[in-house]
Amino acid sequence: MERQLKILVAVKRVIDYNVKPRVKSDGSGVDLVNVKMAMNPFDEIAVEEAVRLKEAGVAAEIVVISAGTAQSQEVLRTALAMGADRAILIETPAELQPLAVAKLMAAIVEREAPQLVLLGKQAIDNDAGQTGQKLAGLLGWPQATFAFKTEIADGVLTVTREIDGGLERVALDLPAVVTTDLRLNSPRYVTLPNIMKAKKKPLDTLTPEALGVDVAPRLAVLEVTEPAARKSGMMVPDIATLIEKLRNEAKVI
Repeated sequence: MERQLKILVAVKRVIDYNVKPRVKSDGSGVDLVNVKMAMNPFDEIAVEEAVRLKEAGVAAEIVVISAGTAQSQEVLRTALAMGADRAILIETPAELQPLAVAKLMAAIVEREAPQLVLLGKQAIDNDAGQTGQKLAGLLGWPQATFAFKTEIADGVLTVTREIDGGLERVALDLPAVVTTDLRLNSPRYVTLPNIMKAKKKPLDTLTPEALGVDVAPRLAVLEVTEPAARKSGMMVPDIATLIEKLRNEAKVI
């Protein structure tokens, strides 16, 4: 019989993916005032994968973790409603960059001793795509990024991952870190009864200071600007006209 695992899942509170972000007038960042927030979609996929592993009898406990302001409790409660068992919030008003988050997660891993850490391949606010890799480096654990499919058998985690031109399968000894890609699964709809049950599940709050982690930013944002507006397209009557315009007007061929 497979050993039942403890899984740690990281989730982040970001602008809802349906909302078009607005840049502040002074160019110092993105305006978050009165903006709808939600769980990072890739992290939601990580939670769903953990819950499926528990439902399959592979996992015994799912612990979700988030770092940020007190409002991050919202995404933790959503994860609990999806099926996680308990939650940990590392509360801080500081701007958290990937290295700081990885260090905070490493401190929680030391406390919780999970056999598997799942997190989204990237957050849709900064698109850094660094936290999982940095966490694996800090822990000295094997890692698999951009997971398309996961399988656990005989104590070995096999991850199918998407690469340019196809799929790649890698085998990892546990404990390990895995970052989830878009097509790994489709997260379940959270029902009202499960939302009510989630309110009774434990949610502990810690601080970076209690974990002995320095979260001071290492990078400074100099300016945030809107992307250039796309030019309107045009219809061409045939391939010959298309090639002529690509060669003489766009000058790309």
